[in-house]
Amino acid sequence: MEELARPVTDPSNRPPEFVEALAKGLALLEAFDAAHPEMTLSELARRIDASPAAVRRSLITLQALGYVGQTGKRFHLQPKVMGLGSSFYFSARLDELMLPELRHLVETFGDASSVATLDEHDVIYIAHHSRQRARRASAVVGARYPAHATSMGRVLLAGLDDDKLDAYFATVEPQALTKLTVTSVDELRGIIEQARRDGYATAVDQLDYGITALAVPVRDAAGNTLAALNSSGYTGLVTPQQMVAERLQDLRAAADRIAEAIARYPVLTSILGST
Repeated sequence: MEELARPVTDPSNRPPEFVEALAKGLALLEAFDAAHPEMTLSELARRIDASPAAVRRSLITLQALGYVGQTGKRFHLQPKVMGLGSSFYFSARLDELMLPELRHLVETFGDASSVATLDEHDVIYIAHHSRQRARRASAVVGARYPAHATSMGRVLLAGLDDDKLDAYFATVEPQALTKLTVTSVDELRGIIEQARRDGYATAVDQLDYGITALAVPVRDAAGNTLAALNSSGYTGLVTPQQMVAERLQDLRAAADRIAEAIARYPVLTSILGST
């Protein structure tokens, strides 16, 4: 059975002023991804679990605004939609604050480095720098992946309090992305508890084959986890043990500097603190 796009929001938490039509329009934009670059109206309705009539009204609006295009009976995103993400990216000054540290890590260790935040069951990449050219899961700004299958997701889940972590496990259905992906809830809980104790997490071939990664939290002055920072390389060329021995100290130092930079911008602190 095809997995539905993420729910717009928890109905029990919706304020009285909640605009259902706007929520459906945003859900439509989020429904498109690498596996679903174009869809018919009925396919979109199934993806967001809405009626075809409601989806049609939203599509007409999004087309008129230039966010969605149509070829025959199939709909697709238009380049204008990129402006929604870039507005956040530049207003939050992510390029200025985070890329210098990511570049330094890549210059030191090679491979790739990223920063991500948690959004429900997924991580969202908000900064990335890489020397890698091989075909693999795309770690680009705006990409989202299941938290359970990434080192950054495990660190971010470790930063949740017990109630929020319980809520995550009560609603998540971990999917196997490779033959090695951990999907057992009990095993994942153990991994996250270990990440809490260690202050870092690793992942090997969890999201895609050939990816080994080490992640640490980016914390505010109160110790709250705002984001996660990672360094990743090719499985077979580097082991998690090597990463911890060779990169952990530098990764933590970079995370501290990113946290200090974030603290200078209260708006960015509020944005990351709310994720």
